[in-house]
Amino acid sequence: MPKLTTYPCQLPPPLKLGDLVKVIAPSGALKEFEAFEKGLEIWRSRGYRVKLGSNWNARSGYLAGDDHQRRQALTEAWQDPECKAILCARGGYGSARLLEDWSWHGEDAEIKPIPNPKWIIGFSDVTSLLWSLAKVGISGLHAPVLTTIANEPEWSIQRLFDCIEGRSLLPLKGQGWGGGKVSGILFPANLTVATHLLGTSIQPFFDGVILALEDVTEAPYRIDRLLTQWRMTGAFKEVKGIALGRFSRCDPPVGSNSWSVEEVLRDRLGDLGIPIVSNLPFGHDGVNAALPVGQVVWIDAEEGSLSWDKV
Repeated sequence: MPKLTTYPCQLPPPLKLGDLVKVIAPSGALKEFEAFEKGLEIWRSRGYRVKLGSNWNARSGYLAGDDHQRRQALTEAWQDPECKAILCARGGYGSARLLEDWSWHGEDAEIKPIPNPKWIIGFSDVTSLLWSLAKVGISGLHAPVLTTIANEPEWSIQRLFDCIEGRSLLPLKGQGWGGGKVSGILFPANLTVATHLLGTSIQPFFDGVILALEDVTEAPYRIDRLLTQWRMTGAFKEVKGIALGRFSRCDPPVGSNSWSVEEVLRDRLGDLGIPIVSNLPFGHDGVNAALPVGQVVWIDAEEGSLSWDKV
């Protein structure tokens, strides 16, 4: 398979006060309306014009509208020359369904580079969109969605806006597993979503990559199964380092004879011979520090840090 891009990815232009941002729901149907309104207010209070996309409150089963509605909302926002960033309303499930026969280039898939690239901001199920966009050489931002941003501490909210407005990012601190220090191209992801992208056209090339992984509500044996899939496909072979965020609500059932999720992570990752840092502040159910996709980072498994020279 030929490579579609050369890392690092291109950063979209920095946002400026007064820029238009559009809200879409590419995955699950909106349920958290109060949190959604709080998220809108944060963006508006920062000086941005916020416009709701055509499917923001649509519903089709567990999806935010059928595939046509959700793909149309993404297309409208992506092709709108006035729109400078796309804000995802929430996660859930469904963004990968939009990417069958999808091209970020529109009808002319041969045009490179993509004109007027813009930020896509989200995490969890939005992993599919972020990785797909990076596959054509454009960075997105793994960061809180509209329904979670109001729960972030001020420093995390500021970090998100620092990134999209072109300012530098401070290092993140976690727990180093040893193995030295290495630089690579950052690919943040929800582990479950990323595992289901392996072997598809959305999977990025992992040579020189540092994975940043998190997950939620997966029992330890399921985390084991996911990581074993990565091992058996050989996906870890060219990865240079791994940054682990929060694995929330991943405890074993009470009374079960199970490893903890921490023990599973050590068992499935500890023998890879690459630098690993865990307990970094990103993921569900807590601080979700913004991580730019496709950019050069340093992982220091002695000090337990993940850092950027610049964004």
